Amino acid sequence: MKNYGFLIDQSKCIGCHACSTACKSENQVPLGVYRTWVKYVETGAYPDVRRRFQVTRCNHCANPPCVRICPVTAMYQRDDGIVEFDPSICIGCKSCMQACPYDSIYLDPETNTAAKCTFCAHRLDVGLEPACVVVCPEHAILAGDLNDPASEISRKLSTAQVTVRKPEQGTGPKLFYINGNDWSLHPSATQTHDSYMWADKVTEQNVSAYERGSIALPVLKSKSGAPIRTPQTQGQPMNGPIQIGGRVAEHMVQTAYNAQHRINWHWELPSYLVTKNIAGGLFMLLSLGAGLDMFTFDSLTFLAAGFSAMVFMLITVILLIKDLSQPKRFLNILLRPQWKSWVARGAYIMVTFTAVAGLWWLLEGAAYLDWLPAELLASLRPIAAWITFPFALGVVIYTAFLLGQAEGRDMWQSNLLPFQLFAQSIMVASGVFLTLNVFIMNFPADLRALLVILFPSSIAVNLLLTFAGKLNSFPTDTALLASREMTHGRFRNHYWWGGIALGHIVPLALLLAFSASAPVAVACSVVGLFFYEYAFVMAPQHIPNS
Repeated sequence: MKNYGFLIDQSKCIGCHACSTACKSENQVPLGVYRTWVKYVETGAYPDVRRRFQVTRCNHCANPPCVRICPVTAMYQRDDGIVEFDPSICIGCKSCMQACPYDSIYLDPETNTAAKCTFCAHRLDVGLEPACVVVCPEHAILAGDLNDPASEISRKLSTAQVTVRKPEQGTGPKLFYINGNDWSLHPSATQTHDSYMWADKVTEQNVSAYERGSIALPVLKSKSGAPIRTPQTQGQPMNGPIQIGGRVAEHMVQTAYNAQHRINWHWELPSYLVTKNIAGGLFMLLSLGAGLDMFTFDSLTFLAAGFSAMVFMLITVILLIKDLSQPKRFLNILLRPQWKSWVARGAYIMVTFTAVAGLWWLLEGAAYLDWLPAELLASLRPIAAWITFPFALGVVIYTAFLLGQAEGRDMWQSNLLPFQLFAQSIMVASGVFLTLNVFIMNFPADLRALLVILFPSSIAVNLLLTFAGKLNSFPTDTALLASREMTHGRFRNHYWWGGIALGHIVPLALLLAFSASAPVAVACSVVGLFFYEYAFVMAPQHIPNS
């Protein structure tokens, strides 16, 4: 059986971009996205400086995490080891992009589906070499069967000293480098400024806002109307001289050019984490109340809380569909699921939860309208509770396992995450339950007493779990950098003022100072949880993987 791989000799690469240009031409890759690109890293101090090149693309891993996380098998691995994709069934969930530790997958702006290097499989199938191999003027790129000892790539690998990118990820990359430079191979080893050698970097915020039409990118124009560059001081770096400890650096290592990669998950995911935590948490409380006789149970209490949970579940589904780049194909996740993916498993957990919880709600409604004997409902209620509880719990915590499959974002790989999601769910669900008691109806006294204790207790537990997560040792440098980005970088205000202060400290202070301030405290906890989730979701995506 064949097993295809790449070998790139960086000592031969001259940075001509012939490979990336040929790739674009052969595969009709749109502007602004890349299947193959050449990274430039500059090292040294004048006059002893050097520019190092690195050809970067999909690693066609032996153990590809993008294949495992894809919910519809749009990303798959061929028998010959090539990792391929089928754009005709891709739903645009962008999970594969979060799973790739190498930033090799992009969202095609024309098809709104995932895309990446395919090893020019259409050429291999007719006996031709990949386009990048053919055009390289220095024969720096080799492609071939790693299992064939007579192939050129196998003979070269048997004698050369080679390296791969991020071997600690356990993906088994099959893109090997001769004379691969550490500064180039490790994205966190070099600093990246706001400008590359040919152009200013465009921030993700400006690109997103520009595409939505909410802002216009600032453009200076000449008298003729032609756009012109913003005037810059000549002969100096655009961001001023590089400084270390207040002094101009005598030695420089920096990325001079690299492909820019988009942020794929935005506010929809943090919002859905909050809404599904409320929906699942409300039914967990109802299930425990009915199954363990924790409080006096009546159909009117259940109908009010259950209806609220269904509303939040509907909002969750709307958010999930909205976040798809191909929302019209959302049924693919149910009609052709890939069962290793927690995206697909989560979809079925939510569908099953909605079905069993909805059926229980209908039974309670029938009893409230005297369409069902009270004795029959009393016997059915514990059964319905214990059937519903595991699915409600699954709705809350399955995202921890989904994020665990997103192997390109190491900060999300936390063993505490399922417990933290559970605590967050109890926090916001008990708060919403308490608010219903204030504004809609008076619940039984023992239920009110439970909620008054449960809401602040769950806030305190979640706060402890949040800080406990920061005390863990981080497995990789990207996980540590993402954590710093969340707590001390561009998302520090979302984390500290939003998640910690507004979401935890303020509600606890309000509950201690004013017994009647529960609705305000609940609103603060829900909004604060969104800010925390926003920082948690966004920070790792700002750490480069290439």
